[in-house]
Amino acid sequence: MSMSDEDIFDKVQAALVDALGVDEDEATRDATLVGDLGAESIDFLDIVFKLEKTFDIQIPREELSPEDILTNSQYVQDGVVTADGMATLKTRMPWADLSKFEENPRVQDFGNLLTVGDLCSYVGSKVNA
Repeated sequence: MSMSDEDIFDKVQAALVDALGVDEDEATRDATLVGDLGAESIDFLDIVFKLEKTFDIQIPREELSPEDILTNSQYVQDGVVTADGMATLKTRMPWADLSKFEENPRVQDFGNLLTVGDLCSYVGSKVNA
């Protein structure tokens, strides 16, 4: 069963409002999960659980959080993701808009990039696969 972008957004937004205690008007498509909505590592477990239940999908941790890339010296030098690392991230996360990150790919900033819209794209790729 295919779902519209609007349906997916509404349900993702509801999960975020529930998990993070934010208002609906804060959880816009452009809002970043960490920077704007204040999500912490522990919150991501709750968000993933809610999304898996809501959409009846499986979300492998490494798909949303590519820590294995960000901690790999093959892909990171002096705290910055290399060109190889960026290519690998784009392959692993085709649903995420990494253009801002690419401008200044510091590992410590990676978590600030994931937006509500990215999360919707990810869920959409699973639901409508």
